Amino acid sequence: QVQLVESGGGLVQAGGSLRVSCVASGSNAASNNGLGWFRQAPGKQRELVALISSAGATRYADSVKTRFTISRDNSKKTVFLQMNSLKPEDTAIYYCYANILGSSYWGQGTQVTVSS
Repeated sequence: QVQLVESGGGLVQAGGSLRVSCVASGSNAASNNGLGWFRQAPGKQRELVALISSAGATRYADSVKTRFTISRDNSKKTVFLQMNSLKPEDTAIYYCYANILGSSYWGQGTQVTVSS
């Protein structure tokens, strides 16, 4: 099994920055897996924010690609999401995601709130 634990969410003013982190643990939490972040705002469907492959290739939602950066530290089985120039519409629960051996895993989520 794999466990994903997020940290780093919080309250920030518009224009500010936050970094969220996610640590993977468990017998299958190897470094050669796809990792990413999704988010879900109240009343909306969960949506992709960013993905990073084991080789470091990245993919972003259009709404964040000039403001957010996803990265990973394979030695620590950790994925990061640096969020800059935050907007109120970025307010959501941010979920860590891992694709391991074809199965999807999710963290419990961390709340990010951006005040205007």
